[in-house]
Formats: sequence, C-alpha cells, structure tokens
Amino acid sequence: MLEYFLRLLILLPLVGALAWGSLWLWKRVQMGVPLGGATKQGRPVEMIGVLPLGPGSKLAVVEFAGQQILLAVSRNGITRLADNSEGDFHVD
Repeated sequence: MLEYFLRLLILLPLVGALAWGSLWLWKRVQMGVPLGGATKQGRPVEMIGVLPLGPGSKLAVVEFAGQQILLAVSRNGITRLADNSEGDFHVD
C-alpha cells in the first residue's frame, strides 16, 4: 500500500506538469500574432487588433505607413480585404 502512495505522489505531479506544459506549448504554437506590449520605435508595422473567426482563421487590423489595413489570415495565406485610404474602411 505504501508503494501505491509513493507512486501516486510522484506520478500525479508529473502528469499535471505534462498537462500544463502541453497547454503552454499549444498556446505558443497556435497560429496568430500575440497582442500586447508596446511597439518598438522604428518598426514599420503595428498590430492594432485580431479577431479569431474559427480554427486557423482570423481577421487582423495592422497599421502600415499611416494606413490601417484589414487582413484575412488563414492557414493558406494572408489576404488584404480593405484599407482606410479614404478615412473609412472600404472594400477594394
């Protein structure tokens, strides 16, 4: 019986650590651009926002050269949907 409790005390934290590690790794590997943090000076592109639409697809707004650009991001690629060259988003 003592051997059972010793195995339990060793394996239970190990399984918990593996579960936590796999969730952490999944979050890191998951497609997308992390938000947050200040943009460093001199960077030409700034992420404004991201809206997840489903597994593997997102809408993203980036600012580049003073313009905000709406992008569709999927596993197959990135597509520009609209920009605000006239002050408001409009479809090309």
